[in-house]
Amino acid sequence: MQIILLTKYQKKTFSFSSGHQKALMAMICGFVLVLTAYFYIASASESQSANHSTVAEKELLAQRIEIERMREKTRNTLDNLALRVGQMQAQLTRLNAVGEHLAQKAKLSSPEFNFDEQPAIGGTDAQALASSFTQDQLLHDIDALDEQLNLREKQLELLGVFSANKKLSKEVRPAGLPVEKGWLSSFYGYRADPFTGKKTFHHGVDIAGKSGTKVLAAASGIVTWTGKKSGYGYLIEIDHGSGYITRYGHNKEITVKVGAVVKQSDVIAKMGSTGRSTGPHVHFEVLRHGKKVNPRKYLYSAR
Repeated sequence: MQIILLTKYQKKTFSFSSGHQKALMAMICGFVLVLTAYFYIASASESQSANHSTVAEKELLAQRIEIERMREKTRNTLDNLALRVGQMQAQLTRLNAVGEHLAQKAKLSSPEFNFDEQPAIGGTDAQALASSFTQDQLLHDIDALDEQLNLREKQLELLGVFSANKKLSKEVRPAGLPVEKGWLSSFYGYRADPFTGKKTFHHGVDIAGKSGTKVLAAASGIVTWTGKKSGYGYLIEIDHGSGYITRYGHNKEITVKVGAVVKQSDVIAKMGSTGRSTGPHVHFEVLRHGKKVNPRKYLYSAR
């Protein structure tokens, strides 16, 4: 088979034999295969690129969500810290006002006791050991400082009450029966133990009465202990200052909390028979400078 081609202008002819035709067809087929492979590779590359783009977009979205979550958590933490600091600043303002009032009552000069100035503090150069606070450490320190401020506020309030009223200076000394109604059922000193019958020393006095009878503070002070204690049952301890501490044992119910400021004759509990007890009564102790003393002389003092 022979193919003849005619040109338009030069009037020339080209002829191809069957051998040339096979070679041409082979070239055309090869060219088609090359084009097909090129488009396939290009399509696969484009698909792979699209997959990579989708994965990258998902990772970017996840990172943005995590960043926003961390921002929200940080904002909440800062808001909580700002709230706590604001509350502590308000407490400090009250403490300063009470302190200035007491300083004036005590006739202290301003340069010696000025609440408007920072207290003088210092320390050695320890930059090599310095480190930043963690969030948990900072929150812990704020909580501890808050507790100290609460206690100092109560103490200053009590001191202010004592300083403002001269009559209260007498109330730090225990006086009168520590119950609304009752009678003395056991004295201070050696006695036969009600459970064993053996001779033992009784460090307080017992005042018997009806269960639920009101137990009264023998003097003004700050409640320093409430709770169950071996032998005493439900016990209350009050620090009155000037070296006086009183204790009230075997209560049925305690109506005050640690840190509470109480005045003389305030109700602090209800009479009961908890702990080592044979019936409803109050075990009353008086400590003077850390030593247990006979409460009897205080029971019959005038309030």
